[in-house]
Amino acid sequence: MSVLIIVFLTAVIALFSGVFEQGKFARYIGILGLIIALYVSFMPECSFFDHYKHMYEYSANAALFTKISIVTTLLLFFLGGFAFSNHRSHQSELYALMLFALCGGIVLFGYQNLVTMFLGVEILSIPLYVMAGANKTDLRSNEASIKYFLMGAFATGFLLFGIAFIYGSAGSFDLYKIHDFGVANTTNVMFILGVLLILCALAFKVALAPFHMWSPDVYTGSPSLITAFMASVVKISGFFALFRLMTIGFAGVTHEWINVLGVFLIITLLLANVMGLAQTNAKRMLAYSSVSHAGYIGLVFFGMTSLSTYNLAFYLFAYSLSTVGVFMCLIWVEKLKRETSYGAFKGLAKTEPLLATASAISMLSMAGVPLTAGFMGKFALFSQAMNGAAFLVLVAVLGSALSIAYYLRLIIAMFFFKESTFKSSEKVTLTYNIIAVVVIAAIIILGIFPDLFARMFGL
Repeated sequence: MSVLIIVFLTAVIALFSGVFEQGKFARYIGILGLIIALYVSFMPECSFFDHYKHMYEYSANAALFTKISIVTTLLLFFLGGFAFSNHRSHQSELYALMLFALCGGIVLFGYQNLVTMFLGVEILSIPLYVMAGANKTDLRSNEASIKYFLMGAFATGFLLFGIAFIYGSAGSFDLYKIHDFGVANTTNVMFILGVLLILCALAFKVALAPFHMWSPDVYTGSPSLITAFMASVVKISGFFALFRLMTIGFAGVTHEWINVLGVFLIITLLLANVMGLAQTNAKRMLAYSSVSHAGYIGLVFFGMTSLSTYNLAFYLFAYSLSTVGVFMCLIWVEKLKRETSYGAFKGLAKTEPLLATASAISMLSMAGVPLTAGFMGKFALFSQAMNGAAFLVLVAVLGSALSIAYYLRLIIAMFFFKESTFKSSEKVTLTYNIIAVVVIAAIIILGIFPDLFARMFGL
């Protein structure tokens, strides 16, 4: 909880820094606060917070996912100086809202009961509704904001109905008491209905089909840095919240929801990858890519072992690194060309080879090409799921094969056009080059030496 308090106070300070110099210091305040929070996350939790363990517990798993989220947010903050250069009048609000959303994610990593989970989901979601509409003069951004808000409110209704049914049957919000009730009452209709309603609500949050309808439009219309935040930090938070709930609270009725989830994954893997092939806009393609990765990550629920949580963390971190690498390139191109079609990337490698290389390696990692972190993440999840759902793994492998095609279209545009459409005077910033090197190194090193992940996060 110490980390949560630090991130919250950083968000408040960043917000009020907008009074001075139009918030130009907010990004530096956020970076400093996140570095402090990351340092504190490696330390034992203060005993003072033991009083709140029935609501929130900073366990080893909560600490691991908190560290991953903070590192990802920190990388995105470094990209913010260029990405938010046209938001000078309200930069402090955007950085503060990102930090407030991160607070919601941190709550979801350690919640002990359904009330805390609901608070975490809403603290995570409400800032995103605002950030999606940050480009006030862009109709697509306005559409993204209102669509995300309306669909999010609809999903919240599902979540609250589910919680009401669970409480009505189990008589408690506590995850472990709910687990005990589920074990003893495996055929309770009200309880099972509550489980399915909550599953649908959280499937919306992580963009599992058929609850993904909002994501292509919201991802495309939102500012690109916010889209990167949604595709990485929000997905980390949502999936661990779903994983924790299903493997603790609803483990007693696994047979009632696991097949439903399997159907969601099949639809997600096939639909998202086929739709990704049909896109002509890189940003919209990445939106469907994000939906497809929700399908791959969902395999963690099948054939579970003692390493399932670690496999989930590794995959989410590898995917988040790749997301930062791709969106870093997309942000730069979008700023210069004011569009994100495949044609806008033609010849980028001739002008900015490092940026193009980081983006290409990131997409190869997303596709699961060997010697990348994404390959090791997929290999771990697919190997695990083979013990309980071989057919799902087959569908996932087919989806991965399809995804290579639409990733290659963007790579070909960047590397295999003789003429560059970028002027020689247009140079990427030093910060972006440094982050590009960090992303390339991390993806390749974790792809060759995956055990370094455990050392990196103090496991």
